[in-house]
Amino acid sequence: QVQLVESGGGLVQPGGSLRLSCAASGFTFSSYAMSWYRQAPGKERELVAGIIKFGGRTNYADSVKGRFTISRDNAKNTVYLQMNSLKPEDTAVYHCNVRIMAINYWGQGTQVTVSS
Repeated sequence: QVQLVESGGGLVQPGGSLRLSCAASGFTFSSYAMSWYRQAPGKERELVAGIIKFGGRTNYADSVKGRFTISRDNAKNTVYLQMNSLKPEDTAVYHCNVRIMAINYWGQGTQVTVSS
């Protein structure tokens, strides 16, 4: 069934970059908008970025706008999050998300730690 598998997280210094990937399967990928969320310990889950099914329109949290870029490759059933100029406050578990028939599906998540 629906499966989302994130990868690309890790430890990076402030100012560094990472690219997260989310491989999707079990549904018609090109028919749905995709998004990235993150959650840090003790904080509420936050919407980071979203992208429509065609990939032409995106939205971002104010905290990451200008630093992060969401994109998708429908031929590869994959959505990406390019993260530049990383800050310690970006440290969190990042989850890929798709909403299908009013149900939210989540990947296992990938840890991003920004620290010197």
